[in-house]
Amino acid sequence: MILSLIFIFTIVIVMNIAIMIIPTINLHKKLDREKSSSFECGFDPFSKPRVSFSIHFFSISLMFLIFDIEITLLLPTPMLMKEINIFNWTISCFFLFSILIMGLVMEWKQGSMNWM
Repeated sequence: MILSLIFIFTIVIVMNIAIMIIPTINLHKKLDREKSSSFECGFDPFSKPRVSFSIHFFSISLMFLIFDIEITLLLPTPMLMKEINIFNWTISCFFLFSILIMGLVMEWKQGSMNWM
């Protein structure tokens, strides 16, 4: 009973995927390179249609994301102090803080935190 139900769900999923993919393949074949390019009164464009993205801004935002996740890992540690033994809590906090500080020092030495 369960195997037939799984088989039916698999068939339905595959059919849904096929229903979504087939029109996009047909649409992609119809698009032409000239039709998808930008148009400026019949002339070639004078500038690029896309503005380049600063890789430094991306690395700063990535660092923020990583350190933000590490902070969320640090927030419940005082509550864990009551649940586990103090020695294990101290060791785990030490390792978590050391990983955080090592990452900060590494980013600082590479110059990734300097905006200029």
